[in-house]
Amino acid sequence: MLDVIDSISIPGNPAKPNDDAFAFADRAAVVFDGATGLGDNLMPGKSDAAWLATFGSRRLMAYVREGAAPSEAVSAALFDAQTSFDALRRRTPVERWEVPYASMMLVAQNAQGIEALWYGDCAALVKRPDAAVEILGDALEKRALEASRAAKLAAKHGLSPAAGINRPEYMDALRKARSYANTEKGHWAFAPDVTAADHVSRAQVDASPATLLLLCSDGFLALASDYNAYDAASLVAAAQAKGLAALCEELRAVEASDPDGTKFPRFKTSDDATAVLLKTSSG
Repeated sequence: MLDVIDSISIPGNPAKPNDDAFAFADRAAVVFDGATGLGDNLMPGKSDAAWLATFGSRRLMAYVREGAAPSEAVSAALFDAQTSFDALRRRTPVERWEVPYASMMLVAQNAQGIEALWYGDCAALVKRPDAAVEILGDALEKRALEASRAAKLAAKHGLSPAAGINRPEYMDALRKARSYANTEKGHWAFAPDVTAADHVSRAQVDASPATLLLLCSDGFLALASDYNAYDAASLVAAAQAKGLAALCEELRAVEASDPDGTKFPRFKTSDDATAVLLKTSSG
């Protein structure tokens, strides 16, 4: 079994939608991080990113509960997302950056341990008893690249890095980068796009009983990847000892002390932050 020890999801800005989501079943859990929209919403609801994250997480866990293998669940959830998007959107997207995209980290227990499937910069930190923490996903590398990008764009336009992702000075560059999503020239993400099923990253890892797994969006992982408040090992230990709510308070305190992103370059003062702490058992 995968026992849920703790979970949390908080918006980066309480006045705006939380574009993250999470869900879990007896032997699986998933975290989603919807990419902030760069234009008008195409779907009903508060944001297209929030719709995709919520829809994707619910459909994935529904298929897992029905007995689908993780890769089958991802394929089916992508099909459902494309079907729903085509049926409910206000209009057909004109540009690729208008399509909603999301990062994802899915873990599922099997006879060999834990199977992980992911898109983008969500992460899973795996701590086996008496072993070093293993990081699943590409979050650390992607976070470093984004921080560098935020700093360069800010310097180019004479702005503070955290001036806001929807600043007109940033928009052209962000839309251009987003337009490469789910193409051979760019990165692959969960989207209303069934072809993404062929490009999900995956790993199989050993996970003996009492293994801890910390699934998180990049907004939560920033405690380690961006702000140097923790490394991977101490972040998992703190999640178990302090609880995820306390860590989110620390996260927001760091960001409040650097609201302009001068010390820690980023596009927003605070991002949505989501984490789920799990523990394997033999039950």
